[in-house]
Amino acid sequence: MAGAAPSKSRLRADARRNSEQIRAAAIGAFQGQGLTVPLEEVAKAAGVSKATIFNRFGGRIGLIEAVIEEVVASELFAVIDHTRTIDDVGERIAYYLTAIRDLQYRQPAFNDVLLQTYPHSQQLMEICRVGSEANEELIAAARASGALRPEFTAADLHALVVDNALALKHGKRPPRDDYDRRTIYLLDGIRGRSSPSGER
Repeated sequence: MAGAAPSKSRLRADARRNSEQIRAAAIGAFQGQGLTVPLEEVAKAAGVSKATIFNRFGGRIGLIEAVIEEVVASELFAVIDHTRTIDDVGERIAYYLTAIRDLQYRQPAFNDVLLQTYPHSQQLMEICRVGSEANEELIAAARASGALRPEFTAADLHALVVDNALALKHGKRPPRDDYDRRTIYLLDGIRGRSSPSGER
């Protein structure tokens, strides 16, 4: 019937479609540019208005929390889980630090999480808490085994990762080969004397 109001089911379907489009656009934008990407770009990619993002998700924090599992958390938690399966502590450290630095290089959003860019997001802060616990667990085991320099602490690892996040977010992005070479230098610098590569 001409001029008839849309049905409730049609409105619900439109709302679901808008939400799905926004989620997909946000995942792509956050993974490519980080969590600080202008919401106007997300809205444009989703084919909706910025106001629609606020209507559906309540703003940037709500949108981040709706997609952070796909953007960062699932991959980070997979790294942590795999790290715990490695028997040799030295290999565990090498895998973990290499994987974290790889994630930092590929995923700008991960650096925003590490830098706690949005501290009002409970999910982002929970990711930071889980990561901090993994760091402390790993460093304690590595120091006890002699795989790390005895003076190297979990706070040192945290500082190295955060410094790298700041450099990648605000500085010039290095070529991948140079970046990976520096990861090797970093690992060589923190290894203990009992590590196969730690003899000096």
